[in-house]
Amino acid sequence: MALFSDFTLIAGPCLLENDDLNLRVGEALAGLSERLGLPVIFKSSFDKANRSRVDAPRGPGLDEGLRRLERVGAATGLPLLTDFHEAGQAAAAAEVVDVLQIPAFLSRQTDLVLAAGSAGVAVNVKKGQWMAPEELKAVVEKIRIGGADNVVVTERGTFFGYGSLVVDFRSFRRMREATGCGTVFDGTHSVQRPGKADGASGGDPEHIPSLVRAAVAAGCDHLFLETHPDPRSAPSDGSNMLPLDRLEALLRQVMAIRAAVDSSGGWT
Repeated sequence: MALFSDFTLIAGPCLLENDDLNLRVGEALAGLSERLGLPVIFKSSFDKANRSRVDAPRGPGLDEGLRRLERVGAATGLPLLTDFHEAGQAAAAAEVVDVLQIPAFLSRQTDLVLAAGSAGVAVNVKKGQWMAPEELKAVVEKIRIGGADNVVVTERGTFFGYGSLVVDFRSFRRMREATGCGTVFDGTHSVQRPGKADGASGGDPEHIPSLVRAAVAAGCDHLFLETHPDPRSAPSDGSNMLPLDRLEALLRQVMAIRAAVDSSGGWT
């Protein structure tokens, strides 16, 4: 099955950790995929180059990070996704992963976007927190200049004043109509509280389930959820990740919502 041809979950820990942790999450996601009949793409980052503080954990770096991702893919059979922050990283990452992700803060960086489009893999671009849904049309056009034909676009919330994000559930239809791409809802970064944790990002993870259910009811095509066995111990974004043991129950609710909409005639 081609990537993103059906409702798909992108999930994994925010930042690559040791093999034991990465494989624990990957194997849990592979089992969940099999039980639910749900395509799953394993996501994790080799470098968090956009942290608020200079002493924040950044990850294992490009070379070691790609080796860790490769081990997850070999052990689980799951497709792989990672984000990148420099145009020169795209080709190397694309040798290992199936999807390159453009971070929201970098969605207007032309060189980065063009590099993703020419890497020969699928691309997920996150809408900048300051952008209207229709503004992604120009970003997707840049990606497609390089030849990428499998592109999805992600809603991860829009800045509301200082330190808060809000989700406009009209975005999924508006992004889809503007770009012609499938839409993804990032249910975990949408509950971030930028700058609220001693100068770093905090979060309100208790709102993840309700936002995810609402986004699916509103017609998003795919989901993005960062997950961890113990978010409190995670080196990055622990304050807005979903505990791994709560993921399956939420996905069963999501699939029931999708089934209910389908049985009543689908999304308009």
